Amino acid sequence: MKTEITWHGHAGFSIKGSSDILIDPFFSGNPFARETAEDMKPDIILLTHGHFDHAGDAVKISKKNGSPVLCSFELSELLKKEDVKTIDINPGGTVDFMGVKITAVPAIHSSSYNGLYAGEAMGFIVDNRDIKIYHTGDTTYFKDMELIGKLHEPDVAMLPIGGHYTMDVDGAVEAIKLLGVRKAIPMHYNTFPPIQADAMEFKRKVASAGTEVIIPEIGESFPL
Repeated sequence: MKTEITWHGHAGFSIKGSSDILIDPFFSGNPFARETAEDMKPDIILLTHGHFDHAGDAVKISKKNGSPVLCSFELSELLKKEDVKTIDINPGGTVDFMGVKITAVPAIHSSSYNGLYAGEAMGFIVDNRDIKIYHTGDTTYFKDMELIGKLHEPDVAMLPIGGHYTMDVDGAVEAIKLLGVRKAIPMHYNTFPPIQADAMEFKRKVASAGTEVIIPEIGESFPL
């Protein structure tokens, strides 16, 4: 089955292939969201970390659909207190879910949930046998991205460009050089005033590296 991607704005994505995977659901309070948490029917929810603009609607969606939440051990323990079904993981771990291999990798960022420590921030490699997708989570660029690229060989990277809390456009360009991916999707920009960025600038700057940049419309699905 061909993989289909939907960007929900900010860092939220649906990856639909042999299963329906929802990453970092942030609909309530997202000024650009075109869908609602009620519209989502994922098989599993992936949380890169616990901040409100990533984990905000996870509990609601999980309870409505019975979808487990894959996240760090510490965040998992907090979500269990809200009667949410979780699968805990930390960087280096891999979960096989409905034939999809999901591997947690490091990210450089903080993580809290409702003011409580929520473990390490992470990124995810999603391998559904059709394509390998690397959602970096909130992070800056770091040298180990080169190793992530070498070991996991992702085809596509979803990476932040907004700056302030994460890497900016130039940082994301460096990340692309380290990863060597053939396609990139910018995220985590323009949602709030501190993270204003120009996705077209990012596209221009990585063109020389031979990477195709996809700038999706929020709420519209496209094949990979």
